[in-house]
Amino acid sequence: MTAKTVLIVDDEAPIREMIAVALEMADYRVLEADNAQTAHAMIVDRQPDLVLLDWMMPGTSGIELARRLKREPTTAELPIIMLTAKGEEDNKIQGLEAGADDYITKPFSPRELVARLKAVLRRATPQGIEEAVEVDGLLLDPVSHRVSASGNAVEMGPTEYRLLQFFMTHQERAYTRSQLLDQVWGGNVYVEERTVDVHIRRLRKALGERHQHLVQTVRGTGYRFSAKG
Repeated sequence: MTAKTVLIVDDEAPIREMIAVALEMADYRVLEADNAQTAHAMIVDRQPDLVLLDWMMPGTSGIELARRLKREPTTAELPIIMLTAKGEEDNKIQGLEAGADDYITKPFSPRELVARLKAVLRRATPQGIEEAVEVDGLLLDPVSHRVSASGNAVEMGPTEYRLLQFFMTHQERAYTRSQLLDQVWGGNVYVEERTVDVHIRRLRKALGERHQHLVQTVRGTGYRFSAKG
């Protein structure tokens, strides 16, 4: 298996070095940047698998960079872990709302960092989901990260894509909102269950009249994906 590449973005060289040593010992490839501008250029050029992003940096802050990455289609799916000395609850929520996949407060142990990083990467690249899946003319290709319906491209947001990918690889079973949160959002406690309904609605809208019936509401339970009526 190819080693994953992690970009460390922190303006403090000793912290970058400490993290880099821990990641290299855990067999990750490491890139480093000391500001948001350099980081963004490296992300575009080198396409890392994950970004460890410091919250507080001179110039453009980590949170601003996270928002920018999530806005741009080419980087919207890039997993981000925020690094920060701030432990307050509202900052955690702010980081997660900006699109961060996880949040780790300094000081942290290298072991904890590697464990959290592995968990985020595991969620971002589900095992065994590399084959294209087709249902009733709807095709999801995880390698190119594209969805098409009867040969025409279907545009949707990153969360709707993850929902559809989960549904298409777990057909015919009803899932509660809570189960979908765990599977698609990774058990992120800051996301409320009604958020699932919002994204289901967006997903159906993206699929259009031809395929929206595949995402079915199961009364009293939640949702399932099925080609059966």
